[in-house]
Amino acid sequence: MVGVSELDQRIQEAKAQLDEHVREIVQWHFSPETGCPFWLGWAQEAGWNPAKEITCFDDIIAKFPHFEDEWLRDLQPEVWVPKEFKGQPFNIFETGGTTGMPKQRIGWNDYKVDYSEFSDSLNDEEFPRNHYWLMVGPTGPRRLRLSIEHLANVRGCSCYFVDLDPRWVKRLISEKQFDQAKAYMEHVVDQATTIMKNRSVSALFTTPKLLESIAERYESEGSSLYDAGIRGVFCGGTTMDPQYTRFLCEELLENKIGFVPTYGNTLMGLAKHKPLTAEDKYSITYYAPQPRALMRVLNPDTDVPVEYDEWGRVELTTLTKEFFMPRFLERDEAIRSKPIELYPWDGVAEVRPFGAMQKKIVEGVY
Repeated sequence: MVGVSELDQRIQEAKAQLDEHVREIVQWHFSPETGCPFWLGWAQEAGWNPAKEITCFDDIIAKFPHFEDEWLRDLQPEVWVPKEFKGQPFNIFETGGTTGMPKQRIGWNDYKVDYSEFSDSLNDEEFPRNHYWLMVGPTGPRRLRLSIEHLANVRGCSCYFVDLDPRWVKRLISEKQFDQAKAYMEHVVDQATTIMKNRSVSALFTTPKLLESIAERYESEGSSLYDAGIRGVFCGGTTMDPQYTRFLCEELLENKIGFVPTYGNTLMGLAKHKPLTAEDKYSITYYAPQPRALMRVLNPDTDVPVEYDEWGRVELTTLTKEFFMPRFLERDEAIRSKPIELYPWDGVAEVRPFGAMQKKIVEGVY
């Protein structure tokens, strides 16, 4: 193509792949032979047939309203079971919230696909194969626990776990029981360092604040995470602005330990980050696992995409045979980032809670 750069061509190819995937997934969810009760009922009530009228991703934006999170709280899980999966037991995963009924998503193999693909982006020196990992984070009803174990297993590794209840921590902080929150955090750090001192562990998955606490525990004992055998760290769950990211990489990890920031949730899967470079000045940009999921950054007042390098609210669309979720407004805001050759679609940078500059946000340790 004359006058078209390699990146432009990759962007066009990714768009074509997305549109083809959209047609396949919408056909699946809105066909009586394969679809789930919720979406078949929704289409009947809406009075139009997405299986016939949706031909590309832009049609989803034009024709679907925002997905309502109350649907995942209020409705029974069986309404989301595609007919093709009927009779197959499913996982039930929770996401978000502090009190009350959490959002729930059912699933079968999506998390395995998401994290198997993510494995390809990892460096074997920083995340050695056939070794041991430690996850310090929410297990229980969270998809993350099974996902991290699967990721470890894909790489020939086994994983130790220390549980964290983020809802409890957020509740303690919101009620200003800071001493209790600190005691709980110390309890989690105690468990993590006990495993690390008594077992061989090369990779650590945790939140930024817990990473900081674990590293400081070792520093207080005249040691470091590197001395403890850690060679790679996955870090996600709470805000990491450029200044804090630099602190993590240079001070805590001493530029000797691989650092993989993560952005994902039960509804999306896992976004990959653009490799950090000096030019980025420690600003982290994430790219959704397109075409299985796609993120846009919208002006919260007009509901249209912001310009590149501007802040807006994150909108997520998930497109798998297990789960169709169009135009869900996340409780996050971010900077809209340009496509890159590695990920030729829009990204999101410097993710933080929506409205973080206007009001106090309780993030806890996750």
